[in-house]
Amino acid sequence: MRLFNYFSLLLALPLMYSCAQKEEKPQLEDFTKYVSTQVGSLSDFRLSTGNTYPAVATPFGMNFWTPQTNENGDGWAYMYQKDSINGIKQTHQPSPWINDYAAFSIFPMTGEVKFKEKERQSKYSHDTEIAKPHYYSVNLDTYKTKAEVAPTTRGAIFQFTFPETKDAIVLVDAYHKGSSVKIIPGENKIVGYVKNNSGGVPDNFANYYVIEFDKPFTTQGTWNGKEASEALEVNAERTAGYVKFDTKAGEVITAKVASSFISAEQAQINLDRELGNKTFAQVKQEAKDEWNTEFNRLKVKGGSERSMQNFYTSMYRTLLFPRKFYEYDKDNKLVHYSPYNGEVLPGYMFTDNGFWDTFRAVFPFFTVMYPELNSHIMQGLVNTYNESGWLPEWASPGHRDCMIGSNSASLIADSYLKGIRGYDINTLYTAIIKNSNNHGPLGSVGRMGVDYYNDLGYIPYDVGIHENTARTLEYAYADFTIMKLAEELGRPQEEIDLFAKRAQNYKNVFDPSTNFMRAKMKDGSWQTPFIPEAWGGAFTEGSSWHYTWSVFHDPAGLGDLMGGQEAFAAKIDSIFSTPSIANHDYYGFEIHEITEMKVADEKYGTGQYAHGNQPIQHGIYLYNYAGQPWKAQKWVRKVLKDLYSPTPDGLCGDEDNGQTSAWYVFSALGMYPVAPGTSEYVIGSPEFGEAEMQLENGKSFKVIANNNSEENVYIQSATLNGQPFNKTFLTHEQIMAGGEIVFEMGATPNKSWGTAADSAPYSMSREKR
Repeated sequence: MRLFNYFSLLLALPLMYSCAQKEEKPQLEDFTKYVSTQVGSLSDFRLSTGNTYPAVATPFGMNFWTPQTNENGDGWAYMYQKDSINGIKQTHQPSPWINDYAAFSIFPMTGEVKFKEKERQSKYSHDTEIAKPHYYSVNLDTYKTKAEVAPTTRGAIFQFTFPETKDAIVLVDAYHKGSSVKIIPGENKIVGYVKNNSGGVPDNFANYYVIEFDKPFTTQGTWNGKEASEALEVNAERTAGYVKFDTKAGEVITAKVASSFISAEQAQINLDRELGNKTFAQVKQEAKDEWNTEFNRLKVKGGSERSMQNFYTSMYRTLLFPRKFYEYDKDNKLVHYSPYNGEVLPGYMFTDNGFWDTFRAVFPFFTVMYPELNSHIMQGLVNTYNESGWLPEWASPGHRDCMIGSNSASLIADSYLKGIRGYDINTLYTAIIKNSNNHGPLGSVGRMGVDYYNDLGYIPYDVGIHENTARTLEYAYADFTIMKLAEELGRPQEEIDLFAKRAQNYKNVFDPSTNFMRAKMKDGSWQTPFIPEAWGGAFTEGSSWHYTWSVFHDPAGLGDLMGGQEAFAAKIDSIFSTPSIANHDYYGFEIHEITEMKVADEKYGTGQYAHGNQPIQHGIYLYNYAGQPWKAQKWVRKVLKDLYSPTPDGLCGDEDNGQTSAWYVFSALGMYPVAPGTSEYVIGSPEFGEAEMQLENGKSFKVIANNNSEENVYIQSATLNGQPFNKTFLTHEQIMAGGEIVFEMGATPNKSWGTAADSAPYSMSREKR
């Protein structure tokens, strides 16, 4: 009997091993089918429906690729409304307003070689486009060719399908501002460098590229920006190179591409390591698997097809930035070219991010779903400080003068307070303190107006510092996060008290006679005339209607200033009931953010709620602090439904490095991080019947919404891990511990759920100190 059992066991072992192997690599569900990378690309300077481009990339990739409809240097590289393409370019652009750097393009054509964009462009149809995170394909009708690209982190592989011709051409446009092309026929290779940038780079900045083809060239040539020649190498202000092939009908030419910010040799290492002998199909599948690995971390179901498309397209956008700006050398050591001092140094570096946008939801999303990545980003911030002497508030790739605030404090404090480690927090704290006491080399670095802020408790309107009231409010919130971090680090009490006091500076610019935040003069009087709908001036890309709510850390304190909970709720109501009139005298014309607010109001009745820009995106959730959470539930679901669409015009304003998308991801899950630096996620109304978050610690957290539908947006009751739950927030610790929250949904508000005094989320003024 024992022999039989042992024999049976031996027979079963291979099957058991096979099952175990399969369990280690679970089948990935394909969520890329829901993603369209063209969402938001029907935009221009006057009206943004996202201001995005169809980025073909891996998550946080060093390089992206995009089809190009406009000329080199145009921040709107791809416009869905255009009918011609002139290249597929390697891009690093985080925003059309910041523009691109280190770009070059590749383009197939037939017949005569054409170097200039307008001359070489090809007609195309969206009917033949496939635009996915891991793959882009288009038929170029003018040349009867097909172009395809699939990405790696630092490279890509192209397929060009040609007709029968002796003049099948692949052009490499190395762009302006200094570039080089060198053709090596014996190796079927093109190498070179590009130096184009929009600022924020050292003098020795360059992007080195290498392109390897799978077929010998019949002929080749270069262009120096003025004339073509048969020379194999050219260095000039603007350069290009081309290679020709003799092709049969339907013949495919493959090109493997990689680049490096370190050296030509490193570019070759990147190509060999990431592409090697892989086929196009292999690279495409690996990139698809990379995306699906991330999408499978956050599975949602029980929603409409449209909701699924919105959700995973938003998640795709959330996972593009910040960009990995580091590489692995020949010994596989992690190194980076510093966009701050021009040296090649060890360690992590990330870039292409505006913290004014992304501190709100993107980085809090990382603290939940990507704590290891978050730790790497913090290591990168340490390196940035060591290499430049400042924290990056808007980096692309180095410091850029864009937006306001010192929001890096929020990122760092939120990370550390949520238990994420693996970086030098003491260096980062030193950097934060330096920020809080100094005006940096650019207006966006350090704190502009810091002396007035620290001395008076606000930045006056009449001292030549633009957007002064917005700066006051953002500095006050940053000081709250510094206070919290100082407490955690055991800093001296007088230091903690200093930042606790400064965190209350928002009160200095609140005018009780108008119930608005308002600019104040140096002598303490209010600036006149006061026009609450005046954009700019005292505020940043918004008006007092939007910045009055920028008290993330103390909504209850703001409510007290307004006269208590009822008055606070009524004031929030007025956001939506007040027509979207706007005064744009400060700008001299109606900026696109104003237009977008008006369009949303006209279509959907959203009033002064300008969701297309960041300052008020948390505003809906403030109803929870006012004791009326059912209104947050109503408006969250309305915004999810009305202001997001899986179409080229599918966003209601700038996407901004994933922030507008991260708002969707969080809100569709039923929560939002109103105040990073606290451990709380404020509850709204989940869009899906079920969502499961697979956490890096091996646990999972589920959000279940029973009886959920487009009509049933109101929470009737809730349980957390089987116990009655009446809070209007979840804590980071509750989520990371795993478990599930279950909501019972209905079509009418339950005005008793979540309205108890202790149901409201954190406010600084309610904390006993």
